[in-house]
Formats: sequence, structure tokens, C-alpha cells
Amino acid sequence: MLHEVALPLIPGIGGGNARLLVSYCGSAKDVFSFPKDRLKKIPGVGEILASRIASYQKEVLRQAEVILERAAREEVKLLFYTSPEYPSRLRNLPDSPLLLYYKGTADLNASKVISVVGTRKSTEYGRVVTEQLVQGLVKHQALVVSGLAYGIDILAHRAALKAGLPTVGVMATGIEAVYPAVHKPYAEKMLLQGGLLTEFPFETKPDAPRFPARNRIIAGLADCTIVIESTQKGGSLISADIAHSYDREVMAVPGPITSETSQGCNHLIKSLKAVPFTQLKDLEELLNWDKALASSSISAAQEEFDVTQFTEEERRVLRALKEAGPTHIDVLSRYTQLSMNQLSTVLLTLEFTGKVKSLPGKQFALL
Repeated sequence: MLHEVALPLIPGIGGGNARLLVSYCGSAKDVFSFPKDRLKKIPGVGEILASRIASYQKEVLRQAEVILERAAREEVKLLFYTSPEYPSRLRNLPDSPLLLYYKGTADLNASKVISVVGTRKSTEYGRVVTEQLVQGLVKHQALVVSGLAYGIDILAHRAALKAGLPTVGVMATGIEAVYPAVHKPYAEKMLLQGGLLTEFPFETKPDAPRFPARNRIIAGLADCTIVIESTQKGGSLISADIAHSYDREVMAVPGPITSETSQGCNHLIKSLKAVPFTQLKDLEELLNWDKALASSSISAAQEEFDVTQFTEEERRVLRALKEAGPTHIDVLSRYTQLSMNQLSTVLLTLEFTGKVKSLPGKQFALL
């Protein structure tokens, strides 16, 4: 784990070029032992980055040793992107973190995950809607994700704690530095009923540019990002835009046109970047939660698709669609255990052969 922790500490190394390096070299450890003249020939690396890897090697390995010791002492999990515990919804995104620091009890790969975001200047309307939304999620046992900030974020965390739902706070600091500090009591409760997650090493302090970076994790972790209240230039709009760019579902709560804290939500709906959220049924229908999805592991005795006609991946998709009916692509990916790239290829093949059809809202069904 030493080299996996050290790699993102090298200046200029991010999720994209780090994955490229690991792919070409074979592992994070091999990146550090790869000859410089071969490193610089890797597409997208070049002379400057190859030199940094060589010159910073000893320094970042020492830092990584300190991080590993502290993580073990404070029971913080270090999740490299190849780890089975790394959030699968994040793994294939182009700008996903290479390494995550996580402490808590929640399953980051829960079958249903909803991100709830909104303005720091929330109103009574926002509080009521947030609590009603979270209470509605209880029957689905969904994981609630937000950013521990003032306003809608902390209202969502508090509502989840009260309702007995797991809730994860995504931080723009080191995992030991809860920001704002006044929310530390809630963060401590979340460690027992959810968790705290960050991509930043220990002792990283709050800094404005880190908050938009944090928002991409909030958006990427979830099946749907719901904006409860937002001003015209609210930071939660960044999360909504990122979720939209990831081709994830976005919902927004409409509000009075005279309300400053509803301007951002109304704009998202007007610009077709978000579906209106007015009741839990809206979310259930959007994500196909209103139809129970049977387990994808069906015994051979129940097999109804010709093994000579379809590949194993195609049979998995066909079985899931047969049992569930029209299904959202994200839900289908999790239940078939296929990556989005694999699933997209299989669905395209099945569409060409006339077995599957695509529906609005990124859903698919058997013909």
C-alpha cells in the first residue's frame, strides 16, 4: 500500500495520469522503479512529470509511511482505486480520486445512494423538504451523502441520523479536520452510522478551491443528486452540473419565483438539467425503485436463455431485465456486476439483435 499512498503525493499527479502510469508500468510500485527515459515516452507524461517522479520519490515515500502509520492508528481506511471497497460508482469517472481516506461503517457501494445538496442559507421550506425526503428514503435503506456544510448539507445528515439511515460526509479537508468545527458532534455520530470520506491527506486545511473538487465526489458517489434549495450562483449548482456531466440523474426542488433560495433549483429545471422533485414517487420512478429488482443470481434450473446464443454477460442482463422490467442503466450495472463500459457494449449488442430496447431516462427493457 506504500506506493499507492505515495503516488498521488507527487506534484502534478492526478487521477487521470496516475491511472495511465499504473496501466503502462503494471502497478503503483512499478511506477517508482520505471526508468525515467521510458516514463517520459508514455503518452501524456513527458520530461517534466518523469523528472518529478524521480526527484520526489524518496520524499513522498517517507510521507506515505507516516500516513500509513497514522491511518492504522486512527482506523482510517485507505482506498486505492483498485481496491474492492473503493466506490464503484466513482471508479470509471474521468476525474475520480486515485486514493480515498475513509472512516466509518457505511458501505460506499450500497445498492441505493442519494446525494442531497443545497444552499448554506437554507429556509424552513428547505428544512421541511429535506426531512420529508430523507424520511421517505427509509423504506429503501438508501445511503445519504452530503458535504457537512451549513444549511441543507447538515440538515440532510441530521435527518438521516434521526431516521436511522447511514450517511456519509464528503470533506474538503483532511479526515481529522471537520469543517465547520461546529458540526463535529454530528460527524462523530456519523462515524457510527455512516462515515467520513475525503481525497485529501491528513492535516489538509480548508481552502476554497478544494470545495468544488469535493463536490465531484458527492456527485459521483450517488445514483441521483438532489438539490433542495439553491441561489442563482449557489455552490450546489456545481454538484448538479458535475452530476449532469457524469450522465447521472439530477433532481431539483421547485420553489416560489420570489424566493432567492429557489432561483438555482428553478433554473436547473428550466434548463432541463434537473427533473423536478415534488414527492418521493418522483425519485422512485426516475430510478426505477418502484419495481423490486430480483437477484441476478438465478440457478441453472431457472435459466431460460440459450447458453449457445448469448454470452454470460448478455444472459446476466437479460435475466435482470426479465425479472425487473424496465431498469435504469446504473441499477442494471450494479446488479449485473458489469462496468458501465461493459454494460454499454452488451446493451448495444442486444439492441442490434432485437432483444432489448432503450427507453427515456436511461432505462432499458426487453422487447
